[in-house]
Amino acid sequence: MAKKEKKEEVIDFTKPEKVTEEQLSKIQSIVDRINQAQMSIGQLESRKHQLLHQIAGVNDELTLTQNELQEQYGTNDINIMDGIINYPKEDGEADKKD
Repeated sequence: MAKKEKKEEVIDFTKPEKVTEEQLSKIQSIVDRINQAQMSIGQLESRKHQLLHQIAGVNDELTLTQNELQEQYGTNDINIMDGIINYPKEDGEADKKD
């Protein structure tokens, strides 16, 4: 039986302590773009929140105005294009069933 020769493997146990400058720069650039996008989203969400509050206030104002119109004219059904009041039918025909 022939004797096998052992090949010695050289294993390098030293590990790099840092990534290359190019890799570091690339990672920093990517993280910076993510942070900028997240900041933009936060600003948009903040603006959205403000606008939702504004809409709620305007809706309250509309409700008050509709109540005033209802008291004054008996209806708040107004054509907002020309201001014509759409009074409900008083002859009762709309409520009749055949």
